Amino acid sequence: MGEKIKITFLGTSGAIPSIERNHTAVLLSYKSENILVDCGEGTQRQFKYAKLSPNKVTKLLITHWHGDHVLGIPGFLQTLAFSDYKKTLEVYGPVGTKKFMECMLKTFAFSGEVKMKIIELSKEGKFFDSGDFYLEAKKLTHGVSCFAYNFVEKGKLKIDKDKLKKSGLPGGPLMKKLKEGKDVSWKGKKFKFKDLTYGDVEKKVSIILDTAYDKKIAKFVDGADLLISEASFDSSFKTKAKEYN
Repeated sequence: MGEKIKITFLGTSGAIPSIERNHTAVLLSYKSENILVDCGEGTQRQFKYAKLSPNKVTKLLITHWHGDHVLGIPGFLQTLAFSDYKKTLEVYGPVGTKKFMECMLKTFAFSGEVKMKIIELSKEGKFFDSGDFYLEAKKLTHGVSCFAYNFVEKGKLKIDKDKLKKSGLPGGPLMKKLKEGKDVSWKGKKFKFKDLTYGDVEKKVSIILDTAYDKKIAKFVDGADLLISEASFDSSFKTKAKEYN
């Protein structure tokens, strides 16, 4: 059984907010990671409503640079600066993200400092990998450079006690190597990790926000345990959907 993955919808509105719904922002929490996907206007206030701390955010994933998905960034960063944020905020987004971030922060007298590491994504695929999970991106069709994101918790290897007992292999340090997916040797004999272990299945969360219909997206989100997909227009608004891409 894997670790708990928690999703908090801080905003689910479209280009214009409503009384009930704020601009787009989704928070994915996993262990010590808190990954914010987009930061629409008013997101920092939504953290208050949700009784969550912005200071715990570790990564910001930007799907694209339309205002309704990013206009909350300056206020969010200002709050972090005032809150003695100690981490280095990792910011991922399409090519141009560095320029947009710089321009955004130059439009007003920003007080304090927030350490940031900005990574521009120029291609699809895996862009972050840790021992527990990885992140990957998929290009979408939206008029401007835009990405969908996958969060995937890796399946963990566990020792099959019955097979271990039959193998005659002793416990101890060798078990750690087997759990890391490494073959081991003992008394001149080689033991393959796949013969003595079994694995939990991966857990996958897919997030697709603004995009035109594209069959290729299906492969990217295939097998997702949770699919978060924005849907602004039904078939009766087909013309409007094409207009806004």
